[in-house]
Amino acid sequence: MDLANLSVLLVWGAATALAVALIAFAVDLSRLSGAKVDARDAARSREQVAVGARGAEPSSPHDTDTGTPAAGAVNRRLAGIGMSVTWLATALLLVAVVLRGVAAGRAPWANMYEFALVGTFVAIAVFVGVNTRRDVRFLGAFVTGLGVLFLVLAQQQFFVEAMGVQPALQKYWLVIHVGVAICATGIFTVAFVTSVLQLLRDGRDNGSPLLGSKNWGWLDHTPAPASLESLSFRLNSVAFVLWTFTLIGGAIWAEDAWGRYWGWDPKEVWSFIVWVVYAAYLHARTTRGWSGTRAAWFVVAGYACVLFNFTGVNLIFNGKHSYSGL
Repeated sequence: MDLANLSVLLVWGAATALAVALIAFAVDLSRLSGAKVDARDAARSREQVAVGARGAEPSSPHDTDTGTPAAGAVNRRLAGIGMSVTWLATALLLVAVVLRGVAAGRAPWANMYEFALVGTFVAIAVFVGVNTRRDVRFLGAFVTGLGVLFLVLAQQQFFVEAMGVQPALQKYWLVIHVGVAICATGIFTVAFVTSVLQLLRDGRDNGSPLLGSKNWGWLDHTPAPASLESLSFRLNSVAFVLWTFTLIGGAIWAEDAWGRYWGWDPKEVWSFIVWVVYAAYLHARTTRGWSGTRAAWFVVAGYACVLFNFTGVNLIFNGKHSYSGL
C-alpha cells in the first residue's frame, strides 16, 4: 500500500473516531439534561418533606434526608471518553495530512480536498488545545460533528489523487499563504460553534418556547452567554489577524506569479468580503458596544462567507484560484 492510500485510510479512521466522540459528547449532553430534571424533582421532593415535617420533630437525624445526590453531581465519564477519542482523531488526521504531503511531494493543501482535511485538523486541534486550559467539552458534540461532516464531504466530493501542482503554485507562498488561511478557517470554525451556542443559551435564558423544553436542559450546564461571547471574540480576533496576513501574502504572491497585486478574481473578492465582515464585527463590538445576540449573528454571517468562499467560489465561478478542475 502506497502512502497516498494509507493517508486515505487514516482520514476514514479519523472520521470514525470523531463519530464515536460525537456520540459520547451527545450522550453526555443528554445526561446533563436528565440530571437537570432530576435535580428539580429532588428539590420539589425536599420542599414537600420539609412542609410535611413542620411542627413534628423527626425521630432521628436522618428522617428528613431524601437520599438524593446534590444537584449537578453528574458523571462526566462520557465527556472524558469523547475527549480521549478526539485526541486520537487529531493524531490520525495529522498523520494522514503528513503522508498526503509526502506522497504529493509538496505542502498538503493545494486543492479543496487537502484544504478540507487540514482545516478540519486545525479546528479539532484548536478545540482540544483550548480544552487543556479551560473546560470547553460542551463544544465537543458540535465541533466533532462538523469534523465528521467535513471529512466525509472531502472524501466523497472533493477527493483528487496526490500529485504535483502547476508552476505558479510551486512557491514557498503555498506553504505560507494557504497554510495561514487554513489556520484562520479552523479557528473561525470553533468561534462559529461558540457563537451558535451563545445564541441557543441566550434564547433559553430569555424564555424561548422552542428552547424551554427539558430536551434543551443541557444548555443550563454551558457557560453564560457573556462567557461564550468572550471566548468567541478571542478566537475571532486571532483568526482575523491570520486572515489579514492571508490577504497580504496573497497579494504579494499574485504580483510574483501574475504580475499584479489585485485582479478582481472571485477568490480575491470573497476573501476580502470575509475580511470586511469580520473587521466590521470586531469594530462594532469593541467601539460601538455591539454585544449579545447581535455580535453572535455577525459571527454566523462571517462564517457563512467563509464557507461560501471555500465551496461556492470554487465550484460556481471560474478563476485563477480554481482547485484541480473543481
